[in-house]
Amino acid sequence: MRILDRYILSRFLYNFISSFVILMVIFIFQTVWLFIDDLAGKDLDIIIIGKFLFYLMPNLTEKVLPLTVLLSSILTFGTFAENYEFAAMKASGISLQRAMRVLIVFVTILGGVTFFFANNVIPASEQKIFNMRRNIAKVKPAAVIVEGVFSDIEGTEMNIKVAAKSGEKDRFLDDVIIHQKSPTKLNTTVIKAKTGELVSSEASDIIQLVLNDGYYYEEMMPKDPKEKQKQPFTRAKFDTYIKNIDISSLNDQDIESESDITTDKMKNVNRLYKDIDSLRLFNIKQVTAFSKNITARMGAFPTKSNDSTQKNIPIDKVLTLPIQKKDSVTNTLDLASLMPEWQQAQLFTNAKNSVTNVLNTVRGKKEELNKRYEVYNRHILSLHKKFALAFSCIILFFVGAPLGAIIRKGGLGLPMVIAIILFLTYYFIGVFADNYAKKGAMHPILGAWLSTLIMLPLSISLTKRATADRGLMSFGNIFDRFVNLFKKKKKEVIA
Repeated sequence: MRILDRYILSRFLYNFISSFVILMVIFIFQTVWLFIDDLAGKDLDIIIIGKFLFYLMPNLTEKVLPLTVLLSSILTFGTFAENYEFAAMKASGISLQRAMRVLIVFVTILGGVTFFFANNVIPASEQKIFNMRRNIAKVKPAAVIVEGVFSDIEGTEMNIKVAAKSGEKDRFLDDVIIHQKSPTKLNTTVIKAKTGELVSSEASDIIQLVLNDGYYYEEMMPKDPKEKQKQPFTRAKFDTYIKNIDISSLNDQDIESESDITTDKMKNVNRLYKDIDSLRLFNIKQVTAFSKNITARMGAFPTKSNDSTQKNIPIDKVLTLPIQKKDSVTNTLDLASLMPEWQQAQLFTNAKNSVTNVLNTVRGKKEELNKRYEVYNRHILSLHKKFALAFSCIILFFVGAPLGAIIRKGGLGLPMVIAIILFLTYYFIGVFADNYAKKGAMHPILGAWLSTLIMLPLSISLTKRATADRGLMSFGNIFDRFVNLFKKKKKEVIA
């Protein structure tokens, strides 16, 4: 490697590593606020919080790495141009493409490493984060109660909401509301109390929830249909009510124990290819089966055709076929007129009810199918975003390097502002495209690649302008074109 290549690469690596570390720290602190409800006030060890942040770091590289490449390339070539090092290179016969050659090789290798990272490391970290968030409530069930919202307590079929927590380890509760599910998974029991207390010991697998000054409501489920219409319920007032919660099945859980639940972000390319194909076939079967079901319910059976050309009937037998008489009934009103008047109202009522039931069924099935196709679209998005992430690093380098040579500014001032503006444009286009693609308003492949494809012509244009040693915006040429246009029109008017 030549001395110049080593120098350019060393300056780029210095800016790349320093920018990556600074941006990673910023994004970690920003992301901590998103998960503050999962971490704060739950008596978690510092080791568990450290593991959570460690597993979170690979997921942040999807945002940090493209911005790092863009910023470091602007800083490197902006510093070269500001210190007239780039002018010295040109005087020595070294063009912009020649100066970028070693970095093009480096960024290409970085794109391959990024794809490997997105295909192997990020899915594993997503699995770890999911398991930790899911198992925090199991390891520390008393910590799962969050103020102001209904919280699920695993293994108890119970939702609990409290207005405030106080005392040692937040054991005292105010304004307690409990929804207890029945064996049929219905919320038939509601318990309200002004105060409550969690009583437990390390040697026991039972947590006692002591409730004070409240009411107990329970809906009754009588067998007689007439009694059900009255909607009976039971209400009881209590001074003290003790509810025992068995947590024996929860305390043996590890904070990082694996679960069988997997999402699209937890899968690599091979798994995504298989699941996409399976989801597509399953959705087609669901739509086909539902279509046949609706057709059968509506009585819209396919009619058999009497066309002799479609039945392969010999021509000598066609003349002997019976002549079909034209049906005298031409519309539904004629059909209804064949029945007595007292049956006509019943006929129309039954028809209206049938259509209403079918429409309700279609609406319900539509919501279900929309959710299934959203899962299908998410898998396609996750598959192509792995490839788009690798290519985005290369394309953003071709945006940043010529842009730095054009603006001729180094440091963390103007280059940082320009890099943030370009990255926010790239990022928000990707976010909007993802949301549209998940809902089916845009093809998932286009949604994954849209932000990268928009940056592609910008990178080509900036590289051409930097190679030709032209500015970012040539206002003089634009002004001259307008002057020449008006002069031409003036000559035509005079002529």
